[in-house]
Amino acid sequence: MPPTLASLVQHSALRLRVRAGADRLDRPVRWAHASELTDPVPYMEGGEFLLVTATNLDAENPEAMRRYVRRLAGAGVVGLGFAVGVHYDEVPRALVDAAEEAGLPLLEVPRPTPFIAIAKAVSSAIAADQYQAVTAGFAAQRELTRAALSGDGPGELLGRLAAHVDGWAALYDASGAVVAAAPDWAARRAARLTPDVERLRERPAPASVVVGGTDDRVELQSLGTGRRVRGALAVGTGAALGTAERYAVHSAVALLTLTTARSRALQGAEQRLGAAVLRMLLAGEPDHARAVAGELYGGLLDAPFRLLIAEADAPGTTAALGEAMEAAAFRTGESLLAVPEGGRLVVLAADGGAAVGACAAYAAAQEAREAGETRPGHEAAEGDDRVAVGLSAPAGPVAVSAAYRQAEQALSVARRRGRALVEHEELAAGSVLPLLADDAVRAFADGLLRALREHDAKGRGDLVASLRAWLSHHGQWDAAAADLGVHRHTLRYRMRRVEEILGRSLDDPDVRMELWLALKATSTPAAPGE
Repeated sequence: MPPTLASLVQHSALRLRVRAGADRLDRPVRWAHASELTDPVPYMEGGEFLLVTATNLDAENPEAMRRYVRRLAGAGVVGLGFAVGVHYDEVPRALVDAAEEAGLPLLEVPRPTPFIAIAKAVSSAIAADQYQAVTAGFAAQRELTRAALSGDGPGELLGRLAAHVDGWAALYDASGAVVAAAPDWAARRAARLTPDVERLRERPAPASVVVGGTDDRVELQSLGTGRRVRGALAVGTGAALGTAERYAVHSAVALLTLTTARSRALQGAEQRLGAAVLRMLLAGEPDHARAVAGELYGGLLDAPFRLLIAEADAPGTTAALGEAMEAAAFRTGESLLAVPEGGRLVVLAADGGAAVGACAAYAAAQEAREAGETRPGHEAAEGDDRVAVGLSAPAGPVAVSAAYRQAEQALSVARRRGRALVEHEELAAGSVLPLLADDAVRAFADGLLRALREHDAKGRGDLVASLRAWLSHHGQWDAAAADLGVHRHTLRYRMRRVEEILGRSLDDPDVRMELWLALKATSTPAAPGE
C-alpha cells in the first residue's frame, strides 16, 4: 500500500510528532515537497505532504494562518510538516489552531531530521508499493494464463480475476449477451449492463468505459482487434482499480482476446467442414455426411432441424445475424451449421432451438425498427443493411434438398413482400391468392384478359363477367346464367366468343386455370409497400 502520514509518524528514524489532525493520518502521501512560498497552492497537484520552516510566514498571526491552511487543504495537501529549531523553537499556537480548525494534519519535524530524509522515506515507500503492485500483477498474469489454458472455459479465468480485484467479472459475446460470470450472482448484475455493452460495441476495439452504479464501479473493456468487437469484459469493484488490479484486468483482456481470435480460426475450419457436410446432404448422401460431421455436427442430424437462407443487400450484413444465432446456440450448447454461400448465409439449426429463436427475434427487431418502433435489447439493421430470411419446415438428413428449396421459396416471398422472415409453413398454410400480388403475375393477367376487356369496352357484351361467373360455377350453365340474369343460350354464345377472341378452348383445364388465376390476380389488391 502507498505511504501514509501514519506510516511516516511510525518511522523511527524520522521522529515526527503529531500536533493536529491525529484522526486523519490514514491519508496516502503521493509526494513530500518543501516550499517556503506564502502561497504554494499553484504548484501543488494534490496528495502532497508539505514541509515548511516558516521563513516567509507570519506563523503567529491567527488570521494569516487560517487563510494559509485553508488554501492548502482546499488544494488537496494531505498534511503539513513544520520544522522546529529553525525559525521557531516550537510550532506556533496560531498554526496548530488553524490546522485543527481546517482538519489538516500537522506534524512537528525535529531539528535533527532534515527534509531530505522525509522525502527519501516517502520515495522509498512509493517505490516499494509500486514494486509490490508490479509483482502482484505478474503473479496474477501467470495465474490467469494457467486458468485460460486449463480448458475449463472462461468461467475459471473470470473466477480468478474476480478474486484478484476483490469484486466480480463477466464475459459478453459479440451480441452483448452474458456468456459467463463470477461469482454466479454477478450474472444478474452483468445482464443489466447489456445496453452499455451494445454502445461499447459500436466503437472500434480496443475501447473501454466506466459505468457508475449505486453499489459498485464497473469497467467495461472491449475484446477483439480491428474494427469488429468480438465481445466485452466487465469488472465490478467497490473502488477504482489499483496498479495490481489494473495489471490483472489488462492480462485478462489480452487472454480473452487471444481466445476469441483462436475461436475465430477454429470457426473458419468448422465452416469448411460444415460446407462439406451441407454439400453431401444436398447431394442425397446423408450417411457420408453423418460420417464427416462426427461429433461436431452429428448431434444436429439426429433430430429435426430447420434450414434457413439469409440474404442482404449489403455485402457482409448477414454476419450480424450469424453471430446472434451462434451466440444463442453457444449459450444453450446446441450444434449449429452455418455456411457462407456467396452473398448468402445458409444455416442448419435445431428445430425449436435457441438459434432459430434468435433468428426470429432478430427479424422481429428489424421489422420493428423499420416500422418506427423500439424493442429493448434488440438491434437490427436499417437501410441497405436489412436482411431477408427464408426458413424451411422441420426436416431430417434425407430431406435437405427439399428443405433447401423450401427456404429459397420462402426467401423469394420475403423479398417480394418486404418481410424480414418468412417460414415455408406460412406459404403452405395460407392462401395462394397473396402470391398473385406480384407485378409479373399482374402483367401476365392483364395481357391474357386485355382482348376481352377491349371487347366489353366497346359495348358488345359482358364477356369478362360472364367468364368469371361460368368459372366460379365450375362450368354449370344454368347456375352461371341465373347468377348473371341471362338465358343459358346467351351464356353459351358468350363463352364461344371468349374462345374465338382468345383463340383457346375452354375445354382445356389448363386454360380454365390460367383464366381463373388471371381474374383473381387482377382483382387482388397490391401488397403493402408495392
